[in-house]
Amino acid sequence: MINAIYKLYPQVVTISGDEAFDAEGKQVNYDLALVQAEVDATAYIAKRAAEYPPMTDYLDGIVKGDTAQVQAYIDACQAVKNKYPKGAQ
Repeated sequence: MINAIYKLYPQVVTISGDEAFDAEGKQVNYDLALVQAEVDATAYIAKRAAEYPPMTDYLDGIVKGDTAQVQAYIDACQAVKNKYPKGAQ
């Protein structure tokens, strides 16, 4: 949620608890529903990152010239993308 506040409210430089402040220390009011919508809209990114196979699998396949290994990596990545599509919660 903190990253969403910083993204949506660039004047915010500090967050303490549920309060956000600008460079002068003045409190910045933010729309919690808007912040939550941003969090929800980008949740797929973290979910995908946690489940993608290691890139070393792909690189190992490239180095060895193993097209089956490379394709398996691509297929695994595509399965993760399908599991967590953009815009889905």
